[in-house]
Amino acid sequence: MTDTPAPAPDSPSSPFQIADFRRFWVARLFSVLATSGMVVVLGYQLYDVARGQYGMGIKEAAFQLGLMGLVQFLPQFVLTPVAGVVADRFDRRVIAGLTMVLDALIALVLTIATASGTLSLPLLFAMAAAHGTSRVFIGPALSSIAPNIVPAKLMPRAVAINSMAWQIGSMGGPALAGVLFAFSPALPYGVSVALLALAAFGAFGIRRLPPPAENRRTHPFRQVADGFRFVAHDRFLLGCITLDLFAVLLGGATALLPVYARDILTFDGHSVGSYGLGVMRAMPGLGAALVAAFLARRPVEREVGAKMLLAVAAFGVATIGFGLSRNLFLSLAILVLIGAADMVSVYIRTTLVQLHTPDTVRGRVSAISGLAISCSNELGDMQSGVAAALLGATGAVVFGGVGAIVVTLAWAIGFPELRRARTFAAKYQS
Repeated sequence: MTDTPAPAPDSPSSPFQIADFRRFWVARLFSVLATSGMVVVLGYQLYDVARGQYGMGIKEAAFQLGLMGLVQFLPQFVLTPVAGVVADRFDRRVIAGLTMVLDALIALVLTIATASGTLSLPLLFAMAAAHGTSRVFIGPALSSIAPNIVPAKLMPRAVAINSMAWQIGSMGGPALAGVLFAFSPALPYGVSVALLALAAFGAFGIRRLPPPAENRRTHPFRQVADGFRFVAHDRFLLGCITLDLFAVLLGGATALLPVYARDILTFDGHSVGSYGLGVMRAMPGLGAALVAAFLARRPVEREVGAKMLLAVAAFGVATIGFGLSRNLFLSLAILVLIGAADMVSVYIRTTLVQLHTPDTVRGRVSAISGLAISCSNELGDMQSGVAAALLGATGAVVFGGVGAIVVTLAWAIGFPELRRARTFAAKYQS
């Protein structure tokens, strides 16, 4: 249960001193930059087509956004066991590169459909489902690469730097897509094609990462069962993974941002529209990127479990504030705080999960963690859409924030292992 040694300089002090990590970081940055912008435009077009082309009301169109979250989640639910086994049986950098190529093809289809004016709800839902499928495989493959190329002692810093790539992409992608969409609705998708091609090139450039030999000798069905059994029997990992699942499942407000952009928040008496939506989607990324930059220089070292729980509770409080705000600039500031709190939680949870998982099952554990994240995001979108149909957008967001706080309290009591985690202390060393 040891990781492949990283070909790095003697005692590197930074993950960026490792060439493979630099390629990995660039691949992650470009892929997130492309797909985060693509998904924002996809959601806006879905809501706009539902309202305009299909004549739906606000609540009905908001429900379509929830359905889009569901169709992205279903492939994750069905294929997660397969994706985890694939990540543990084959070269992870090849799997990551191929999924980036698939996303580039999805972006190309959306470019052509948008430019030709042939968009429809069935096509948008189909592309959302295809993107959900690609995410099933890229998640465990990409997440499992870092521990293979970075020494354990640098993993907390690598997680923060890796999170910076994700957050910069999440921040820049929606903002860039919003600006490009204003010039031409097809342009964001075309740029995504180019970015994803560059990301795939970076992933394929990482050195070969052959899987542990024993993984090729074990039957895939047994590997699936072993992965779920490993997580179920490790209360610490189970608590970390399910905390994010249920807190964000209830507390996520991003699915309803198109509603706030088109029908709630205004600037100079006008709806903030697609550009405002891009800026709003970028704000959590800004907060998260600032925190990730700080953590890359000064990693958390003490009372990591308690800080993770406090961050999730702060996420819930900020979500309530966003739901109640009617001032655009206050809403943007609150979204920054939401991203900052979420970054602290994700940083600690990701580091704990990576360092408490042996390499032989890391792909499967990453897949299960990815399923939890997908549940919290896509099913959270579905929950938000249904809640908005029943309570209105404001009621749905406030309800979700309260739910995140309740979940934090429940997990602090039900999983005392989380509260008692003092340091990252790797359980499985390189």
